[in-house]
Order: sequence, then C-alpha cells, then structure tokens
Amino acid sequence: MRILRNFSLKNYNTFGIDVKAKRFISIENIEDLRNILRKTYAAELFILGGGSNMLLTGDIQKTVIHIGIKGKEVISEDDNEAIVRAAAGENWHEFVLWTLQQNFGGLENLSLIPGNVGTAPIQNIGAYGVELKDNFINCHALNIQTLEEREFNWQDCEFDYRNSIFKNQLRNQYIITAVDFKLTKKNHQLKTEYGAINAELEKKGISDPGINDISQAVIAIRQSKLPDPKKIGNSGSFFKNPIVPIELFEKLKSEFPEIPSYPVSTKNVKIPAGWLIDKTGLKGYRDGDAGIHKNQALVLVNYGKASGEEILHLARKVQDMVQKKFGIELEPEVNII
Repeated sequence: MRILRNFSLKNYNTFGIDVKAKRFISIENIEDLRNILRKTYAAELFILGGGSNMLLTGDIQKTVIHIGIKGKEVISEDDNEAIVRAAAGENWHEFVLWTLQQNFGGLENLSLIPGNVGTAPIQNIGAYGVELKDNFINCHALNIQTLEEREFNWQDCEFDYRNSIFKNQLRNQYIITAVDFKLTKKNHQLKTEYGAINAELEKKGISDPGINDISQAVIAIRQSKLPDPKKIGNSGSFFKNPIVPIELFEKLKSEFPEIPSYPVSTKNVKIPAGWLIDKTGLKGYRDGDAGIHKNQALVLVNYGKASGEEILHLARKVQDMVQKKFGIELEPEVNII
C-alpha cells in the first residue's frame, strides 16, 4: 500500500489530464482496502480503477483510492463451460487475452477495450455486438460504509446499454473487488456480423474463424480507427450511440438515405454517434490540444496539454452541432468529474 500527497494523476487516466490528487492511496489487497475504509469517511473518497472512462476537469480534493488488486483463476469447469474470476485491478484486455489462451470463448469481441476489470460492470462495456452482461455471472463488492461483502448477480446489476445499478441507485456505495464470467470451452457462439469483422476476416483470408481470429480482427479494426491512449490521450468512445424513436429515424432517413442504424425494438433504433458527428464536419477538428480524432469522430483526444475543461468545452460543441443538425441529443459515455 502506498500513500502519496499532491500526486499527479496524469498517468492514471487515459486522457492524460494532469490534475492532482490531494491524497493518493494504491491498494493491492482487500484487507488494506478495509483498513483504509475504516479510517476514511465515504464522502471523502474517490475510487479509481483503470482511469479509462472518465474526464477529470480539476484537481481531486478527496482521498483517491486506486484499486490495484490482481488475480485471475478458473473457479470451475466442465466439458462445455468454465467459470473464471478476475480481480478488479486486472487490465481488461490482458484478461481477455488470458481467457483466449485457455481457449475460453465469449469475450473475444471485447478485445482491446481500455480499463480494468473492476469498472467493466459499472459501465456494462460493450463492442461489436457483445456486452459484458452477456457472459457475466456475478461480481463481488465491498460496501464502503459497512465494509460488508456482497455478491451481485446478473439481475441485481440491472444492466442496460452502458449502464448498471452502480451508476444509479448504488453509485459510490460499493467497490467491486472481483468479477466472475461464464465462458464456453467448445461450440463457441461467434458474433461476426457487427461492424467490419467479416470484412476484416475476409481480408485476412479466414473463412472458418475461431475465437482468436475474431479477437485479432477486432484488435486490427480498433487499432485502425482508435488512437492508442499511450500515444494520444483519449477515453475511447466519448458519447453513447443514441437510441431514437423509429419516427425520428424515418424522418432523418428521408433526408439522409445513407444513415446507418441498428434495430433495438419495434419502436426504437440505434444510430452510430460517430456517423452523426462526422456529418457535422467535425471529424479531425482541433482547438489547441483538444481535438476530435481524424479516423473516428466518436473519439475526443488530448494532443498533449489540453485541460479537462477544454475537452469538455469541445464535447459541448459536438453536442450542440449534432442537436442542431439532427435533433438528437448526444449523451456522454464517459464520466465527467
């Protein structure tokens, strides 16, 4: 356990925003976490995971607890399935690669998503037709005030599109310490129809793909579109893909016949936010060191020394222009802090 003061969080958030934590504590096991929570009021805490889904707009005056608990293991398995557990501090992509090394299927479409395992259920991360909830069994969490451990099953988490109970009713009440997943050992259910996966497989000459092929295709697609946070600060997709009534979609389609969409229900469709932003002409736009990536309009970037406030100002500009052009209000996917 490390305790530091006036500590820069530049290397602890993928936007690379240089703000300071009044007090920074790195936690590597649950017992240390309990000890710190016994001594600190919940209202004075800021829980930090991989720092991949947030925009810091100022110094953090609270005690920052960085969850660095490590560990991954197979809990049980039979001929068809395996139950695996990953601790909250495990890097998400490295965990996905580990499951693939065991020939466990289910998470391959979620390759190269930034962040740590512990924050993945909070956001219900997803990509290329798969969401975390599809393979989730339960998560283990510690109540910040009572220090009691609780197990949350699939129903308890109230998963929705990029949403869960941990972003709503139980916000800032629990710290997730580990997550369990059910994965396949054979007869893997491959999902290749979303995005450009099939095209990437065809380009590679793969006609009968396995789970590793899907993962490599997803990695190639993401690397071609998304900047590496280690080189250009970013938090991946900044906005959620909006879900709109079919009536509004049909109206937009009459004006923009090429508008892409994905059915959600008989009443609603999902429209790619990146396409909407691109059509406003903002792809590649830059204001100082705050910008919109040249290859993916959904990604806001920090080219070096942009502040969180400058990134937020740009985000609001994007929202305003999309609202004026399409009548759609974009909702941030990242947490604004």
